Amino acid sequence: MERRARQALARNTAPKREHVWVPYERISTNLARAVVAGEDLDFFTHSGLDWKQIRRATAHNWKEKRFALGASTITQQLAKNLFLSPSKNPLRKLHEALIAKEMEHILGKRRILELYLNTIEWGDGIYGAEAAARHYFNAPAASLSIDQAAFLAAIIPDPRTHHDLSSGMGKDQQRASRIRALMEHPLLIQFELRLRGGS
Repeated sequence: MERRARQALARNTAPKREHVWVPYERISTNLARAVVAGEDLDFFTHSGLDWKQIRRATAHNWKEKRFALGASTITQQLAKNLFLSPSKNPLRKLHEALIAKEMEHILGKRRILELYLNTIEWGDGIYGAEAAARHYFNAPAASLSIDQAAFLAAIIPDPRTHHDLSSGMGKDQQRASRIRALMEHPLLIQFELRLRGGS
């Protein structure tokens, strides 16, 4: 948020900021599952780093001779957003990994997901689930449907471009369709219910 504000001031424009913090229990189960499905399907089973994805990204990036593919977990993304710069150098990635491991140990999955959902960028000056739900759907984060949640999860990788809610075959909707399918994974449902104190 601070980095975006500095960038806006450097362009001589007023920084935008829509942000309302809500506790985890006031964020739709649909949105929590959609974000995990879209960003880090193994979130509930890894300890901050997803070694399978790291190996895949390393092989791909070595072949491309550049940082073309990332392998950051939700925990790593949160570590970067809270404490580090967005640069892609190896030292920053090492710091990110160390912080992510520590966050998993100290905070646990529920708090990490709560922090992530309340701080990530969902558009120009739109931060967190509540602001995103109100901006795109004029609804609280607690009431998001499966389709609305999948759409919001679909735009996380590129939040600052224009997103068309009505385009049935657009890039956002294609990604949202894939996320909707992944949201029904039994383990994902089971772990998310456990975070909420369900059986």
